Amino acid sequence: MYIGPGAGFAIATSFLTFLAGVLGSLFSLLLWPVRTVLNWIRFRKTYARAHVRKLIFIGFDGMDAKLTERWMEAGKLPNLSRLREMGGYSRLRTTFPALSPVAWSTFATGVNPAKHNIFDFLSRSAGTYLPELAPVTVKPPRRVLRIGRFSFPLSRTRIESHRKSESFWRILGKHQIPSTVLRVPVTFPPEKFNGKMLSAMCTPDIRGTQGTFTIFSTRAAVEPLIEGGCRQPLRRSGQSLLGEIQGAESVSVPFEIRADMTLKIQGQEVALKLGVYSEWIKLDFHSVSGLVRFLVTEQAPEVSVYASPVQIDPEKPVMPISNPGLYAIYLAKLIGAFSTLGLAEDTWACNEGAISELDFLNQAYSIFEERRRMFSNALKKTRKGVAGCVFDTSDRVQHMFFRHLGSAQPAEFSNTIEDMYKRMDEVVGEALAYVDDKTLLLVLSDHGFCRFKRGVNLNAWLRENGYLKLKPDAEQSGKYFQGVDWAGTSAYALGLGGIYINLRGREPDGLINPGAEALSLIRELRDKLSGLRDLELNEVAIREMYEARVIYRGPYLEGSPDLIVGYNEGYRAAWGAALGDVSGGVFETNDRRWSGDHCVDPSLVPGVLFSNRKIDALDPGIEDLAPTSLRCFGIEPPTWMDGRPVFTF
Repeated sequence: MYIGPGAGFAIATSFLTFLAGVLGSLFSLLLWPVRTVLNWIRFRKTYARAHVRKLIFIGFDGMDAKLTERWMEAGKLPNLSRLREMGGYSRLRTTFPALSPVAWSTFATGVNPAKHNIFDFLSRSAGTYLPELAPVTVKPPRRVLRIGRFSFPLSRTRIESHRKSESFWRILGKHQIPSTVLRVPVTFPPEKFNGKMLSAMCTPDIRGTQGTFTIFSTRAAVEPLIEGGCRQPLRRSGQSLLGEIQGAESVSVPFEIRADMTLKIQGQEVALKLGVYSEWIKLDFHSVSGLVRFLVTEQAPEVSVYASPVQIDPEKPVMPISNPGLYAIYLAKLIGAFSTLGLAEDTWACNEGAISELDFLNQAYSIFEERRRMFSNALKKTRKGVAGCVFDTSDRVQHMFFRHLGSAQPAEFSNTIEDMYKRMDEVVGEALAYVDDKTLLLVLSDHGFCRFKRGVNLNAWLRENGYLKLKPDAEQSGKYFQGVDWAGTSAYALGLGGIYINLRGREPDGLINPGAEALSLIRELRDKLSGLRDLELNEVAIREMYEARVIYRGPYLEGSPDLIVGYNEGYRAAWGAALGDVSGGVFETNDRRWSGDHCVDPSLVPGVLFSNRKIDALDPGIEDLAPTSLRCFGIEPPTWMDGRPVFTF
């Protein structure tokens, strides 16, 4: 067998890398006793200075202050009410904008976005106007061996986190205070520190996307691509149905569904039932292991089957999803296979009608229970240090069911959000069992929620008002600023909460000069858009526009949008506008199942903060939790942190 020089070099370097890793591990192992003794000498008095021995934090993504207060007063959240009586409760200021990746990054680091570099879900790709995922970049391996239709990576997938600054659990780890951090958003790739971590938001599926579902169907061929997923045919063969599920590197796995609805795939036989999810099924995509669940959504006369995004197998992760790497394997052995995708609850499949609302809810609650079992284990194993978990199911359920909240007539889903809050309250009750006089328990959320009834396309407004131009031959635009004439464009909107000036020297085809000209344009747009009215409903759509240079301070300010949009309750960026669509009108009615949101003026959607200790801060913000966590262990917060402890120690 002939091996070409390129492949031979790759194999040789891979072996040398492996050998170096083994030798490095042996050397590290030999030094471990010495490091242990030195660290014990250096940090032996750490807990002597500490005000607590253990910190437990529970994050409920999107837990709304108004709803929480309403249901506490109605006696429906007894454990949160008990915690409030034990210590304190306060509304919690969120970030500009009130978006999960921004707010949880501030929670972790104690700094404003211009210091941690996360301003939105989306940002501009370097040197272009195209949107990309803001918190992380995942690139394929540089070296790949291709044999026929098969591909074998000879180097690692390249993963770059864009979040800057330093998390409080990393600082604690330097002082020999360990932490177990579960599913805090924007922790992919997992950072190396003295503790354990399972990554969350931005963890991709094995295809490298943020979650691509598949709907297989015997129905006549239709458009294969749908938002967040794709359609694939189920081919009839006698009494069976045949299909293929795609994994990494365009490798697919064939499957058969027999007449009795038995799924046969890679030697496994799984009984499928209408409306019931299968267990996690492990699949091998030529050395890449993935997990998938199937759901029969339609059985007769046509057959349709939903397949979840193929997720990274925690027992054989193709990318790092935990610190240390063995921690994900340990959790899988402990609780069984679990979802690893950053945005695990498939909101797009529900939005597109690939699964029903009930199907979505069953999936969301299943994922919630996975997190609950992980957190329960962390609570049991943590005698000192930090045990924390963020539950994001609350955010997804409110996004999809907010239109049912407060229904005049009782209906199937009218109590869904209330039920979700009761489930969260139960988690608090379980954590309270591990609280003693040397334990601090914090329960918090990153933002609140409100109704999303109208979308605002700021690119369309900029076009109508002469700030954004289309090319002469472009009658309309599309995603990714298709047809935009950058030579005549002075401003554009991208992501869920920002407007950028087409600045010379920063943008690829910048038009506006830095300095006085740019500042004048920023203020002009601020004044025109603040108070923007939706004439069709005679309502204010934008409460206020905020200048980034006024609300942010830090070394990464250059990467921020120049203006942050403070939408009014009921309004948000239109669906296409976030990805650079310029076409259509300024306002559109949101008729999707995704009917709740928080991409509004931060003052409208505060989060919550509960503690078993009295909260001394008069107006606590989410930036205050990192320095609070350090101070409770007797560690002085670094001067670069913007937040301040919420307790007087």
